[in-house]
Amino acid sequence: MSEERSRRRNLRMPANGEQFALVTDMQGYGRVRLRCNDGKERMGRIPGRMRKRIWIREGDIVLVEPWDWQDEKADIVWRYDQQDAEQLREEGHINVG
Repeated sequence: MSEERSRRRNLRMPANGEQFALVTDMQGYGRVRLRCNDGKERMGRIPGRMRKRIWIREGDIVLVEPWDWQDEKADIVWRYDQQDAEQLREEGHINVG
């Protein structure tokens, strides 16, 4: 059990208004289709500060913040790598993908 605990990493968790999502399709021009943890399909926007630093692909687990004024759109605020996404699935935080 101590070996299992040592593998566990502290990950960024959703803050107020944020939720997990799965990238289902790349649209181009910094836009993606998302399937969010609340069951809704949204259009996601990759902000400029992430575009050239962090590469987002189909199947990635991301953290999004839905827009207040348009619930069908969201901004991506964080991308998890495969190992972190597996840890989130094992701990039961993600119910998409």
